[in-house]
Amino acid sequence: MADLGVLTLLPTLIVFALAILTHRPIESLIAGSLVGLVILNGTGFVGGFAEASIRVMTDADVAWVILVCGFMGSLIGILIRTGSTSSFTRLMSTRVRSEKTALIATWGLGILMFVDDYLNSLAVASAMRSLTDKYKVSREKLAYVVDSTAAPISVIIPFSTWGVFFSGLIVANGIAPEGQGFATYISAIPYMLYAWVAVLMVPFVIFGAIPAIGPMKAAQLRAHTTGEMVPPDAAHIEAANQSITPNPNVKPRVSMFIVPMTVLVLATLYFDKDFLVGIYITLGGTAVYILATRMLSMNDTFDTIVDGFKMMVEPLGVLVAAFILKDVNDALGLAPYVVSMMEPLLTPKSLPAVIFASMAIVSFMTGSNWGVFVIVLPIVTALANSLGADIVLVIGATLSASTFGSHACFYSDATVLTAQASGCTPFQHAITQIPYALIAAAISVAGYLLIAYL
Repeated sequence: MADLGVLTLLPTLIVFALAILTHRPIESLIAGSLVGLVILNGTGFVGGFAEASIRVMTDADVAWVILVCGFMGSLIGILIRTGSTSSFTRLMSTRVRSEKTALIATWGLGILMFVDDYLNSLAVASAMRSLTDKYKVSREKLAYVVDSTAAPISVIIPFSTWGVFFSGLIVANGIAPEGQGFATYISAIPYMLYAWVAVLMVPFVIFGAIPAIGPMKAAQLRAHTTGEMVPPDAAHIEAANQSITPNPNVKPRVSMFIVPMTVLVLATLYFDKDFLVGIYITLGGTAVYILATRMLSMNDTFDTIVDGFKMMVEPLGVLVAAFILKDVNDALGLAPYVVSMMEPLLTPKSLPAVIFASMAIVSFMTGSNWGVFVIVLPIVTALANSLGADIVLVIGATLSASTFGSHACFYSDATVLTAQASGCTPFQHAITQIPYALIAAAISVAGYLLIAYL
């Protein structure tokens, strides 16, 4: 890990500057990574890029993300091809009569898909975009509602992939004894303020108590006045989403949507919250059922599985580029540098608010939530112990910061996948969502200060 001072921030600042100028995430991420590698390796930056790429592509967590996202695309493709998704949308349309109720239904469905933020982002947006189009909801607003029940709801409902992962880290860092990580995680849930605020803000935004702000206002105006729900520059994403169409020879059944989604949630919960196992069981079982009932031919079934995986190639490209940037930032020591800059502000009472603010910045800059938590948890634990701060409150603040990064950064996994499934670019989703994320972050900082000083 290098000790480069303020130069540590340069690669990520370049990523943001290029993203704002070009609106193209992959190129921006690669450019920032190359700058970081020049800082680290000088003229050997090309070899450094090759090594970083290999580290990322052979990392078990990255492989898990690629398989999960790819095969989730395959499952969604199968549900589209059998007409199940459109059948579910028609069922929902009998109960939805307006823009507001369509968005509330989206929010409620997102809460039900609590087991994993990837499941939430991909399944809910895919199921609801046709229905929200009917009521002239911009894809950016759909993406905001979906994303606000992705990572945030998976954090505060502990029976999820987030709960399992972070419970294990709590034990691994000696915060709780073996077998008590889950209980410690649950005790920190009331203090995960950002996740609570992000989820509970959504109805206020839907009903106008919190008005459309800035880019979101412009997106909604475009949808209402021109009927263009898909934003400019997102036609290729919409084309990918529409590349699989229902087979006209198959009678649509809403059960073919509800049953696989239920199986996916239950299988994931049963197999130690392993979402990849849940997808394999659900996709395999669905394919066997389709072939056994001759709903689709074998060629049609497996062509659709492959096409669904292909549908996720672009967002996976963004995620791999983001993982390479994270690898470079880890070598530069970005997270410890930001923490060290905040240390002069630390007191036992201010620690939760400062930790939330500093880790929110790191998580936002790196687009990483789980990875940042792995790096900073030992540092945060040491700070809490040395200052005598409430460790449960500090865990809640750190997890809130991870949630903010997942929710707000334009190249975080949740943002990228939500944008793909909703039919807008990651930048369009992030720029319209960031005002609401910042409101939730400000409320969270105020909450941590109130808890500390009252």
